[in-house]
Amino acid sequence: MRILLANTNRMKPAVAPIGLDYLADSLRAAGHEPSLLDLCFSEDQDRDIASAFESAPHVIGVSIRNTDDCYFASGQFFLPQIRETLREMRDHSDAPVVLGGVGLSLMPEAVLEYCGADFAVAGEGEEPFVLLLAALQAGTDLDRVPGLLWWDEAGLRRNPASDTPLDRLPVRTRSFIDNRRYFEEGGQAGFETKRGCPMACVYCADPVAKGRRTRLLPPRLVVEELRALVAQGIDHVHCCDCELNLPLVHAQEVCRAIIDAGLAGRIRWYAYCSVAPFDAATAKLFAEAGCAGIDFGADSGNEQMLRRLGRHFGPEALEATARACRGAGIPFMYDLLLGGPGETPDTVRQSLEVVKKAGPDCMGISLGVRVYSGTPLAALVREMGSMVSNKALSGAKLDNDSFLRPLFYLSPELGTDPVTFVRDLVGDDERFFLPGGPDQERDYNYNGNDRLVQALGRGERGAYWDILRRIRGT
Repeated sequence: MRILLANTNRMKPAVAPIGLDYLADSLRAAGHEPSLLDLCFSEDQDRDIASAFESAPHVIGVSIRNTDDCYFASGQFFLPQIRETLREMRDHSDAPVVLGGVGLSLMPEAVLEYCGADFAVAGEGEEPFVLLLAALQAGTDLDRVPGLLWWDEAGLRRNPASDTPLDRLPVRTRSFIDNRRYFEEGGQAGFETKRGCPMACVYCADPVAKGRRTRLLPPRLVVEELRALVAQGIDHVHCCDCELNLPLVHAQEVCRAIIDAGLAGRIRWYAYCSVAPFDAATAKLFAEAGCAGIDFGADSGNEQMLRRLGRHFGPEALEATARACRGAGIPFMYDLLLGGPGETPDTVRQSLEVVKKAGPDCMGISLGVRVYSGTPLAALVREMGSMVSNKALSGAKLDNDSFLRPLFYLSPELGTDPVTFVRDLVGDDERFFLPGGPDQERDYNYNGNDRLVQALGRGERGAYWDILRRIRGT
């Protein structure tokens, strides 16, 4: 079958749709013919859509990476634009439309209904999409397609999602999308070492979208994927795992495989990590394997808030992790998530004091916690009753029971102007990326960040926080 795969993410800086890269390998292995409609770089969307449909695809797969920018200060909602794009596609073809991607998987029923597609695949798509095509070709039952959502006479139905062992999937060739162009305009390429997360963070949607069971990619396959990227002239990569060091042993094995393959001197890689477990020996191994920087999800420096957010470490771990990174010469940042349930001015002050003392190279502050369906935070919000009258909620409070449109929890204890309160506490400490406000140079939002786009145009490469840190001289 001829399959048109469409990337609808137009955020800048450009982030490569690696899910489509992975999916294309599975489609080719099954004998199908995937083609790409990549709207990220489109200068004339109408023309590019019309051109893509000249091949008359049998099925259209549409990737939804983000439903919104997840940023309290802007609350930008992307689905209206994506819905209009789907309508334009339908003007050119009556082929069935299948939605997928992480954004879809967060709230699959709500996204499918909003966008008006025929099918959706929640969770990973490599194996389910191939099974769906086989079922459509044969006219057989759809009940056996993992993660599938579809309409029948009874309404919208949904199958349990797939949790295929990752070593059963085809080798990742990274040959479908233009990874080189994304590297030149976006500064990095993505890769992953596992899927799923069993942690209990109250706000996090990763277990909802990717499953709660951790499935590990054998280190040799991680190395093969990195080799494929290096062969395309890409030398800065970012690990897309929610937290690379969970489990720690697997992360260490991946590092050793990178070293043994001779790639440590050819790539510079970044990762998201948990503050714990992370020790001096791990930091040294990361550095030897080519690690150029780590973004740690610190969330808070207050013991009580860490417990409320569902984190498994205490404030003392921030200092220990900082010592390990400094000892290995790895640049690192701490990300704070302020405003969750129980947050007060005192807990915010303590968090800022703790992270300042730990001394990371830079610190990011997200103020307000995005509420996603299926998380413990969403359950708490529902227990609180009417969203419209709930003073702890900001954003789309009316007719938004699915939490599809951007809705944020922000503790009312922080007062009527929490942005100014936090910015005043930070003061002139240039290491901080700040939550909103008039100082655009320090605004902690990568979406549409002109300074970042300009730096990438000048040849800067790496994680966005590290590029901004370098050009600011912090």
